[in-house]
Amino acid sequence: MDDRDALLTRIYVRGDRLRFRRRALGAVAAVVAGVCVLVALFASAASGRRGVRVEFEPNHAPASSSTTTVPEVPFRQPPWPCQAADPTPSLRPAGSLPTPGAMPSGSFMQRIHARGYLVVGVDQDAVGFAHRIAKGQPTGFDIDLAREIARAIFGNPDAIVFRSLTSAQRIPAVANGEVDIVADLLSITCSRWQQVDFTTPYYLAHQGPLVRADSPIRSILDLGDKRVCAIAGSASIADVTSPAAAPNAHIVTAAQRSDCLLALQQGAVDAITNDDTILAGLQSGSSVPTRLLPARLEPEPYGMAIARSHSDFVRFVNAVLERLRATGQWSRLVNQDVVDPLHLPPQAPTPPEYRP
Repeated sequence: MDDRDALLTRIYVRGDRLRFRRRALGAVAAVVAGVCVLVALFASAASGRRGVRVEFEPNHAPASSSTTTVPEVPFRQPPWPCQAADPTPSLRPAGSLPTPGAMPSGSFMQRIHARGYLVVGVDQDAVGFAHRIAKGQPTGFDIDLAREIARAIFGNPDAIVFRSLTSAQRIPAVANGEVDIVADLLSITCSRWQQVDFTTPYYLAHQGPLVRADSPIRSILDLGDKRVCAIAGSASIADVTSPAAAPNAHIVTAAQRSDCLLALQQGAVDAITNDDTILAGLQSGSSVPTRLLPARLEPEPYGMAIARSHSDFVRFVNAVLERLRATGQWSRLVNQDVVDPLHLPPQAPTPPEYRP
């Protein structure tokens, strides 16, 4: 077995080697996570309830997508006639935002406030959006937007728990109530509307392939019969294998983007397909020169996912996003977190569309 096949084998089966250890440690990990949250809550109360800061609560997920057990989420008809050409219309905000700490009686926001902190599903290696360096504080656009939602509920942006999720875990985690909201570079699609609700778009990305700088591949059409790495649970797979792109590409799935980057660096795959935002982050951390192909696939409007039973929370978050756009805070944050560090083109906020 050569190095390339060995790396591909690691991507597929690395999780198997951890399976029995994870079972043995599962109960202990759950207890430790619970104790950490309780300690943080106690410290918050003792200090005048300044808020909770539990950064990146672990998800204990294996590194391999082939062995990850992800709960199934039932598919139902979208709550509106979703159009694939524009799947972004969301629920209109219900008036002005309530005063922090005074959430409407019986609302999901009131339940979050009673708990004492907001639980947000995020990435932990998406440079510019949600990235954690060693044991430092998480940074990025998704992180900052989540803090603004916590500020609107509590008056305190630190009353928050970030839970690290793989791409495949994002929709099940919010649909099953493990997190209150997912802010994790999640593209709004009609198929996903069948499982969760979305806010209005907060960023518009574009999908494309990343190759090594010395690769002969010059366009998406050259990916036929090539090994292309994609993240399990992402919309990238369907887009790159569409009839207009590379239907004969050989897709290699991985749970973590770092696995795809390692495979590309070592020649185990010929390309990575993902959003330009994610690929720009991978380029910045690659030890091998890479090149982003000029052609682009489908636009990817990012929205925050919320369980379909919490329409009041969808309206609330849309009101937060509307305020950020109107005050210029959205533009300041996106330039600070995304445009400047990743050298991506600046963009104006996407005008929200609301359903009748």
